[in-house]
Amino acid sequence: MSNNPLELPYEFDMPWEQLLDSPEFVKVFLSDVIEEYILKQRWYGGKASKLKYIELSEYFKIQEGDEVYYGLILEINFVEAFYQHYFLPIAFVSDENFAKKDRILPINIKGQSGYIIDAINLEAFRKLVFELIINANPTEKGRVQYLKSPYFNHISYESSRFMGLEQSNTSIVYNEKYVLKFFRRIYANKNPDYEMSRFLSEKKEFKNTPRFLGSISIVDSEKIQITIGLMQEMVENQGDAWDYMLKEVSRVFSNLNEKNIDVHVLPKTELFLRLGINDVPPQIIDWIGLNLFVKIQKLAKRTAEMHICLGSEFEETAFTPTRYNSDYTVWLKNRLLYQFQNRLNTIENNLHKLNGLSLDLAHEFLNRKNEIRKRFVKFDWTKLKGERIRVHGDYHLGQVLVKDDDFYILDFEGEPESTIRDRKVKQPPLKDVAGLFRSFHYAIYATIFNNSKEYNFPQDTLFEAAELLYSYFTGVFLGTYINEVQEANLNIGYNQERIFILEYCLLEKAVYELGYELNSRPQWALIPLKGISNIINH
Repeated sequence: MSNNPLELPYEFDMPWEQLLDSPEFVKVFLSDVIEEYILKQRWYGGKASKLKYIELSEYFKIQEGDEVYYGLILEINFVEAFYQHYFLPIAFVSDENFAKKDRILPINIKGQSGYIIDAINLEAFRKLVFELIINANPTEKGRVQYLKSPYFNHISYESSRFMGLEQSNTSIVYNEKYVLKFFRRIYANKNPDYEMSRFLSEKKEFKNTPRFLGSISIVDSEKIQITIGLMQEMVENQGDAWDYMLKEVSRVFSNLNEKNIDVHVLPKTELFLRLGINDVPPQIIDWIGLNLFVKIQKLAKRTAEMHICLGSEFEETAFTPTRYNSDYTVWLKNRLLYQFQNRLNTIENNLHKLNGLSLDLAHEFLNRKNEIRKRFVKFDWTKLKGERIRVHGDYHLGQVLVKDDDFYILDFEGEPESTIRDRKVKQPPLKDVAGLFRSFHYAIYATIFNNSKEYNFPQDTLFEAAELLYSYFTGVFLGTYINEVQEANLNIGYNQERIFILEYCLLEKAVYELGYELNSRPQWALIPLKGISNIINH
């Protein structure tokens, strides 16, 4: 055999339906071929680590009659002594003209030559999976389990296409109405996106998230249910809230020029003071515009409604609200102190990449590291009266779709760096609010960084305007959000407790962001550093 597996076809004298039972095929596939293929895939999340070897953890058939595909769960082991699991469905095609980019290997099976490819590239596979979900029988308990929602009836397959450039998953649009997300990175448990989507849609009828329509899961050899696909309604939209906010904030900064506004005399507001629109001074309304504040109120209302749904369950234990306790506190402190130490090391190793205000703020961070560490340690659960609930966990403007004058919340998978167990830990709802506030802060500063030449102001004036804008955005958001959750009796604590938790979560989020920015784009490290400085000086 040639050293390059893609030069000559491998030959196997057995039918496709038995191919995965062949130890020889599995050995060839895992040792010679699959590594090179996986390293090129956008959804592969191990690029920062050194791959050691790949094992076939599970395989199962996705089939209807004579039409057979294989689902593979690949265990990727790294030199750094950890592993990840990935889902790869495969198909055998004999057409020379097909899927030239997507070939995994040439193969000759019982005299028929062809190629093994990622089955998602094959329309016949996408159609089959769609039909298996819409015809799902709840009484069938096979290895592969298909589930459909009561909403998903009297539908037949018309078309399918890839949704577009995603990082970690692969989504297929069906009939231009439904989206099936194939999870590529697999966890030995139900995916939080599946759990949360189904709970919010079916149990709480929350309207501002794509409706849950069905799922595919497998039962592994240890009888654990693993989610590999999630079917939802497609929400027609005008893009995500991140792009929307960038456009709006750019307009707000342009107004400084056009309306000849003196930033230094604009009225200030205290950070995290709850504001109604009537509390916002006319000069600020004139600068920012009433419509943007109304939109922020709508986003606050939808966020509150999501949390009210997530905090109003008393039967399903995965979703019942709970109090703070010592177990949670130990978990939280251990996690944050580990992350904090990691970020400290990153800053110390990357100081040479920083200059100006970023460098000043990095020195402030290092000089006050003990004070920040103490903030993380002084989480005293005995003084907290609020409740913890299941939360979104990775809530930012990019996870929200804009549709007309409304917002739809997506992607409940949770924080990418966290384990699946950590993603399901009940948290203060204000953790999500903090995620959104950090996203506001990012949108404001990203606008300055990306368009600074367009605004005829010195940078320190733009930064002053940025902090002013942020304080009004967050104040108006909190005004609506807190009213909504209190009216629904979701207990998020008294004012002092709320400010403590919000600042705690903002600090956690900004420290988390800092590692990413220092490693990938050090000039943007200013944004989390400014966020940290705001909190330690508040």
